[in-house]
Amino acid sequence: MEVSETFQITLKLGGQNFSITINRDEEIFYRDAEKLINSRYSFYANRYPGQANTTYLLMTIIEIAVKLKKQESAGNLQPVMATLNGLVNELNTALK
Repeated sequence: MEVSETFQITLKLGGQNFSITINRDEEIFYRDAEKLINSRYSFYANRYPGQANTTYLLMTIIEIAVKLKKQESAGNLQPVMATLNGLVNELNTALK
């Protein structure tokens, strides 16, 4: 019997269940994401009590999206930094 590459999991995010179909080899990433989302959700729920569930989820999404965009931005600088480091090394060698 062949095992499918995809299967369905249920994530509990902010007290709500979400069933999704994922690739088997990505399950750990979804489980880690679930933990991260619930951790940040709890942070916002404790910091701003009395808000709607969707408000906490949206705050969480915004925070994670901003972190992702910062990482993407920093990642775009890596080739430039590598070139600059190479030039600095060449200058240091030439000045010796």
